[in-house]
Amino acid sequence: MAAQSSPAPDDGPGGSIAARLRAGEPSFSFEFFPPKDEAGEAQLWQAIETLEPYQPTFVSVTYGAGGTTRDTTVRVTGRIARETSLTPMAHLTCVGHTVAEIEAVLDSYADAGVENVMLLRGDPHEGPRAPWTPTAGGLTYAAELVELVKARGGFDIGVAAFPEGHPSAASLDADADVLAAKARAGAQFAITQMFFRASDYFGLVERVRGRGVDLPILPGIMPILNLAAIRRQGELIGTSVPADIVARIERHEDPKAIRAEGIGIAAELCEQLLDGGAPGLHFYTLNRSTATLEIFDRLNVRV
Repeated sequence: MAAQSSPAPDDGPGGSIAARLRAGEPSFSFEFFPPKDEAGEAQLWQAIETLEPYQPTFVSVTYGAGGTTRDTTVRVTGRIARETSLTPMAHLTCVGHTVAEIEAVLDSYADAGVENVMLLRGDPHEGPRAPWTPTAGGLTYAAELVELVKARGGFDIGVAAFPEGHPSAASLDADADVLAAKARAGAQFAITQMFFRASDYFGLVERVRGRGVDLPILPGIMPILNLAAIRRQGELIGTSVPADIVARIERHEDPKAIRAEGIGIAAELCEQLLDGGAPGLHFYTLNRSTATLEIFDRLNVRV
């Protein structure tokens, strides 16, 4: 069963996510994306204010393809570091950047007080299934980005993981090889894409452990509040919605009942993951707090 209360941070904003994960306390974390306008900004900060009392291990802020949200991501993560008790983690991708530009982004994060970064190859502008085209003077693989940041120092490093395999991976084993390579390059923890079967997560962990890599892997949680939208997103990133879950959702017609079923399914998955030894849960919030809090209520997580 899940923890009865939320874990308290041990070293304040800007602290080491890797150290907190090594401490062994169940980790709860939230992901946000940079707002596009004033209304989105207000919604984001309302979610942050609502979730802050739960004292998450960290919160992450995503990074638009090709650096499209660079300035906003730096600004939001910096403000979280300065004005809240939260530990922020900023994303950074290889897409559309030279090494010099990547170094400049890292300088901006360091200046803003951000000490934790999520490093990804990133998706091509055409989508995650499009062919990869390297940027002249840039990097091609996430492991190269990890090596660069590791050599530079000053940041804890997280990377992405794919329970059902990355869309471009030749096989689940090949995908596990990539994650193991990122760990050996200096990654200190990983966060998975959304998934809906605990067995997919534990299969990934087993494959990585079989490669001699003891990397903490946080499962990424996305409740199904709109089945069609989740299916569309899943098709892009290589995540499937199992038939039994589709059947549970589709037996309802009322939107409120569909939402309640989706929250219930997510809470069940969270319980299975924690009972099976997952080091914590990472919630994709879509810059809202309600669904996460409803899951927390089911798990008996309290402020």
